Amino acid sequence: MHADLSRSTFRPERHYSAVVAQQGRVQLDADLNEQTAIQLHQARALAADLIGPHGGPRYAAGFRIEYVGGKHEIDTLLIHGGRYYVDGILCDADRPAAGVPVTDEDGEEPAPEPPAHWTYWDQPDGFRDPEKPGDRLPSPAQSPFVVYLNVWERSVTAAEDPALREVALGAAMPDTAARVKVVWQVLPLSLAALEIEETEPSKDVVRAAFTRWAQRQSAPSARLAARSERPDHADEDPCLVKPDARYRGPENQLYRVEVHEGGEAKDATFKWSRENGSVVFPVDELDGTWVQLASLGHDDKLDLDVGDHVEFVDTAYASRLEPLPLLRVEELDLPGRRVRLSAEPAPGVGRLAHLNPYLRRWDHRGGPKRKGRTTALRGGAVPVTEGEWLPLEDGVEVYFAKGGTYRTGDHWIVPARTATGSVEWPVDAARRPLLQGPAGIARHFAPLALIKGEGSAVDLRLAFGPLASSMPPADEATLAAEEQAHREELAAEDPSHGRSQTTAEAESAVEGDN
Repeated sequence: MHADLSRSTFRPERHYSAVVAQQGRVQLDADLNEQTAIQLHQARALAADLIGPHGGPRYAAGFRIEYVGGKHEIDTLLIHGGRYYVDGILCDADRPAAGVPVTDEDGEEPAPEPPAHWTYWDQPDGFRDPEKPGDRLPSPAQSPFVVYLNVWERSVTAAEDPALREVALGAAMPDTAARVKVVWQVLPLSLAALEIEETEPSKDVVRAAFTRWAQRQSAPSARLAARSERPDHADEDPCLVKPDARYRGPENQLYRVEVHEGGEAKDATFKWSRENGSVVFPVDELDGTWVQLASLGHDDKLDLDVGDHVEFVDTAYASRLEPLPLLRVEELDLPGRRVRLSAEPAPGVGRLAHLNPYLRRWDHRGGPKRKGRTTALRGGAVPVTEGEWLPLEDGVEVYFAKGGTYRTGDHWIVPARTATGSVEWPVDAARRPLLQGPAGIARHFAPLALIKGEGSAVDLRLAFGPLASSMPPADEATLAAEEQAHREELAAEDPSHGRSQTTAEAESAVEGDN
């Protein structure tokens, strides 16, 4: 997630069940976040084990799909409310009730009630655009198609949700904690993409084909390794860090390497940040290439400068995961809190205030230097080069394994520490860096319906019933048997039946005389 973190320490393979705080110790964000991650992992693993890959409660299952053909308007889907679990992750499709405002006049008519369900076009995290042909629904008259649920998570800070900021702390103070949001999106998928040739496939055929497709989509093939190597120019600043340090940065950092443009290696690009991509600047106004910001940063480390590359982001852009070219800061107007960018942002981003636009700073200025030449950027991002070490800065290097397929948003994080003069990365016994899959984004999928036409949607969801049931009534014979068993159990534990030892001995003597 894009947040101001020191590092991420949760490792499910280590089987830790809790974080234990010790007295007199420094409290770290990594410890608190690991405790949250442990509990979330346990809860979701339990839910997935009990429910299966996906399913909803029998009497409150959400995401029932209806197809509505557009006789006079564009085709759409109705997404009915309720809950559904995908790999243990709760997805809630209930539409929040609208608030009731205080009216100014007695005769003012109340606002119309909003619909009780979402649609394909207004689903909260979909941000589908009818003007984009790729967003429109296929025609079931030509071929049936599957509607599925795409689930993933992303971080949200006060730049995107101002309600997270405690205003009592003042505007000069940074925000506090970030949030993690479950993103669910209802999307169409053709039968051809599922490799189904039948025109009337059964539920089992569609579900099996979808499972195979989801496994291919969920398994990332890109792998990366990181290391720190003492750069050639290290002797130029011998007083800043230890002479033998491989990481030459003056401060601890959390580097983030994130895929920008996905695809094969020849088409893929990446961007990197020494602050985990957490340096953002809320936008107040956009005028061509000039952007007025709420702030230009709190200090020299977290500000903007000419030559920086920025990503123009809002809620819709962050949810769609469709990259646009990064822009370069060309000019600063400090008194006016304005920056001039190398080009005007794309028309679909940053124009709507309720989507809370902001700039995200990335820290690459150019591509890696190899053989005395600097690799040219592509769309403002660094082209992926596989099979060789690529320098970032201050001795930090990354390596992309050959044969990878890259997805926008996939990322790796690399802590760099001045105390060791190195980066923290898994290594083998010979101290060689190990290739690792992305730390995120984890994508989860579930089939919802097979659309054959209006009023003809085959439900592909699964349901589970409640575990609790009524207590069975007990008859007289059962109660008597339980009472007798209880008396026998007490007698076995106490042969004297609660009498004193003297009385028991006297009774035994009398029985012996007889």
